[in-house]
Amino acid sequence: MPLRWDEPWRRDRRPAGPGHREAAAVVFGAGGKSPKDDLPQPPSFGSVLRRLREERGVSRERLAFNAGVSASYVTSLEKGDRAHPTREIIEALARCLERLSELAPGERRLLFDLAGLPDTELPDMEDLRADLGRDIPRALELYEPHLAAYVDTRLNILYCNSSFAQGFPGLRENGNLLRWMLTDPAAKDALVEWDREVRIAVQWLHGFTGEHANPSWAEELLAELGRYPLFRELWSTTTARYERERPIIRLRDGAGRSMAIVGQLFRVPSTTYPGRIQIFIGLRR
Repeated sequence: MPLRWDEPWRRDRRPAGPGHREAAAVVFGAGGKSPKDDLPQPPSFGSVLRRLREERGVSRERLAFNAGVSASYVTSLEKGDRAHPTREIIEALARCLERLSELAPGERRLLFDLAGLPDTELPDMEDLRADLGRDIPRALELYEPHLAAYVDTRLNILYCNSSFAQGFPGLRENGNLLRWMLTDPAAKDALVEWDREVRIAVQWLHGFTGEHANPSWAEELLAELGRYPLFRELWSTTTARYERERPIIRLRDGAGRSMAIVGQLFRVPSTTYPGRIQIFIGLRR
């Protein structure tokens, strides 16, 4: 009895006739497996861990010993019996794999993503600049005459174009938006609504700090900014902000002429440091 495409397959139904073996090979493949078995499967923590381990030629026993866990635990991770290891275990496994051969930037992130945990590695400004690439300054010049800059979530300026440097004099050299606002007299001259902009920047920092699981990410910056009474007051009396109520930023140049820009902040996709980099675009009105 011939198979119909719209009927469910049953074990007791076989292709009839002398060529049934050839027909079975067409339906199931030469190895007798369903074509579904050969379809690409989504990655799992266990499959990625096993691939990384096998690529380095290390046994489960050795990896387990160096990571401080049992071989049976590594086996259960690779089989998917334990899909969500703790952060400490992932860190230990990643360190052991790194000693044998460096992990690609996306591999470490993938392990944490598949375990349902954010990676808490703490990149510095040079790490983030390297992640963006050396051609970024040239690319930012394409935004001229508008203001453009790459900023990390601690409000450090990674790269900026010439219009941004002119619109916020001294900020590129200072390196941090809040530190510039609080310490550089040029900030009060350049920002027509300086009080409002300082408050917004503190609220942004509140929000960005809360996004990252590792609190030490912002400790050094908070300790530095905490020397200024205004920052301490705003930090204790404001809450997080994730967007501007109105996007207009009013600037004043060295000659006293005012200029309004429409400020927009966008997250930048990053394989190595997700969620750490943003791009600021200030459109001249």
